[in-house]
Amino acid sequence: METSRNPRRRTLVLLTALAATLSLTATACGGDSAAGTQTADGKAKITVLRSNGAVFEPLYIAEQQGYFKDAGLDVTIKAGAQDTSQNAPSVLNGEAQFAMTDSSGFLKGAASGMGIRIVTGLQSATTKTDPTDGLLVKKDSKITSFKDLEDKTVGISALGGTIQFICEYLTQKAGGDPSKIKFVALPTTSLTDAAKSGKTDAVFSFGPFYFAAKDSGLRSIGNGMNDLPGMVQGLLFASQKYLSANSDTAKKFTDAVAKAITYADAHPAAVKAIDKKYTQVDASFIDAHDISYYDKNLNRTMMRTVIAKMHEFGLLDTEPKDADVYWDQAPVVTQ
Repeated sequence: METSRNPRRRTLVLLTALAATLSLTATACGGDSAAGTQTADGKAKITVLRSNGAVFEPLYIAEQQGYFKDAGLDVTIKAGAQDTSQNAPSVLNGEAQFAMTDSSGFLKGAASGMGIRIVTGLQSATTKTDPTDGLLVKKDSKITSFKDLEDKTVGISALGGTIQFICEYLTQKAGGDPSKIKFVALPTTSLTDAAKSGKTDAVFSFGPFYFAAKDSGLRSIGNGMNDLPGMVQGLLFASQKYLSANSDTAKKFTDAVAKAITYADAHPAAVKAIDKKYTQVDASFIDAHDISYYDKNLNRTMMRTVIAKMHEFGLLDTEPKDADVYWDQAPVVTQ
C-alpha cells in the first residue's frame, strides 16, 4: 500500500529524466520518432496504444467499420501501459504514433517538458449519463459530503492522478481543505473491502467496481466526475515531432476516430460487443448497463481549470500553456 499526500515531485523528476534519456537514445541510435512508414500498397502505418480498462471502444469501431482503411491507414491497436501516463515514452521514441491517457496523465508529461500534444478527445465527464464512478462510504458513515473528508483516509487506485484531483477539487468546492485528506493507493479490486472493513474511511471507485460496491451496500456521495462536466476522461496524444512531419496522416487518423465516436454513441450494441471481447468485465454486467457517452471535443475552459487546480494542489509543478497542450488541429472548444 502506497501512502502520500503529494507524490508529484518524484513522478515529475522521473518523467523529465525519462524525456531527456529518450532524446539522447534516439539521437545516438539515429532514431526518428517523426518518421512515417508505409505498407507495400501505400497505406500509412500507425500504431496506437490503448488503455487496459475502457474508453478505447471507438478505436476498434474505426477498425471494424473500415474508417481507418478508407482513410488509407494501416492501424495496429495495442494495449499500452497499465498506467496510461507511461505510454508517453513509446510515443516519443517512435514505437507508437498515438496513445491514450486521461487529463492528469497527459498534463504531467506536458508540465515536465515532454513534446507531446493532445490530438482528440474520446470521452469527457457529462451530465448526459448517470455516474459511473464516485466516492463511496459505509451506510452508517458520518461522511455525508466531500467536506467531511478532512482528516479522513481515502483509498484510491493511484496517487497523484485524476481521482486524487477530483477528490481534492470537490472537497474544496464543498468548503473543505483538501490538504487535510490522507490518500492511500490500493488495488482497484481491494477498494470495496477497504471501505467495508474500515481500513479507509472512504474510497473512490469506478466502472464495474463502483456498481459492485454499491450493490454490496456502500453508499455513494455526489456524482463523481459528472460533477465536473467537460473534464476530459480519455484522450489521444502524439509527439509534436510526429505531428509536424505527418500532419495529413494525423488528420486522417483523427477524422476516422471522430466518425467512430459518432457511430459508437448511436450503436451501443457495437460498443458492448467490443467490451465483451477486450475487457474482463462479466458479459451480464455489460448487458445490464448503459454505455458511456463518447465525445471528441476538448473543453478548453475546463482543461484550464484542471491545470490551475492541479498546480494549486501540488499535483503539477508548472502550468503548461495551451500551445504545449493541444495540437493545432485538435477539436478544441471553449464553453
